[in-house]
Amino acid sequence: MSNTSSYENTVELFDNLTLQIDQYFAVLIFIFAVVGNSLNVLVLLQRTLRSNPCAWLFLTSTIADLISVLSGLTTRILAGWATDPTNTNSLLCKFRGFILFSSRTTAFWLIALATVDRWIASSRNARYRQMNTLKNIKICFIIVVFISVLIYSQIFYCYKANLVNTPLRCYGKSFVCQVISDTFYGGISVILPLILMIVFGLKTIFNIHQIQTRIYPRQIPIIGQNNSSKNIHSKQQSVQWKKQDRHLFSVLITQIIVQGLLTIPQVVAKVYITSTMFQIQTSLKLSFDHFTYNIALLLSFVANGMPFYIYTLCGGSSFQKPLLHIIHVIIKKLMYFK
Repeated sequence: MSNTSSYENTVELFDNLTLQIDQYFAVLIFIFAVVGNSLNVLVLLQRTLRSNPCAWLFLTSTIADLISVLSGLTTRILAGWATDPTNTNSLLCKFRGFILFSSRTTAFWLIALATVDRWIASSRNARYRQMNTLKNIKICFIIVVFISVLIYSQIFYCYKANLVNTPLRCYGKSFVCQVISDTFYGGISVILPLILMIVFGLKTIFNIHQIQTRIYPRQIPIIGQNNSSKNIHSKQQSVQWKKQDRHLFSVLITQIIVQGLLTIPQVVAKVYITSTMFQIQTSLKLSFDHFTYNIALLLSFVANGMPFYIYTLCGGSSFQKPLLHIIHVIIKKLMYFK
């Protein structure tokens, strides 16, 4: 009798913890992510940053992160109050899963592209550096969005609401669907871009150590009596470009580490749940799976909300000055209306 009571208490404990996490921690993460990503968009839209290919990738990745948070975390908050419509409505379930996974995949791959961009920008090969243009980056962006949408179109068939014996009631409806979802998310959305980030990050570090001076395609002509002042201006501009590149690379490395640590747990949780699908699904196992998957899911949303704080702390003056300018403008407008 006591064993049965202890078993039921453990199940109830995991269920209550899951509910409390959705009710309170999900709200905090939502505010943290929405505020951070919104400020990030405003900062990266500043003229000094938006023309830089790497900063443009950061901007579009931030927008994708914001879409991911709004589409995915809102339903987790609702689930904490037992009113999540995606649990019972299959159409909303499919649409929510499609938007969430395609936007998150887009965000991850754009950061991977930013790593490739830093490698190209630091290359001694002039032909490679000439490829580092905003036009080429925008073409790559379109390709990434198209592929992300394409690979997750299967969600409209695979996902279903009102499921039991799954970590979420809105989940893959069969073993095959869950394997497909795990493979796409774990392999294509997380692991593969992480590998590219690490490889091109190391190659960029190698380039930086190899190159003592950077050659820029833009040169300022020296004519007439103002040679000295123009030389100084050119040197200052070159130093400024080097400084911005250094800040962007520092931000990139930090973001790779943070995103890897916060998103891999969800991949592990999904693979574990699918691999144990044919085991006896006791109420304790289901409760524990729901609890662990929920934590891993919320960690992935923390990753979606981190970019602004990483950029501000690691981006130096390249990000801090535009942020201070935005804050100054907001305060000035508030004072005006007051």
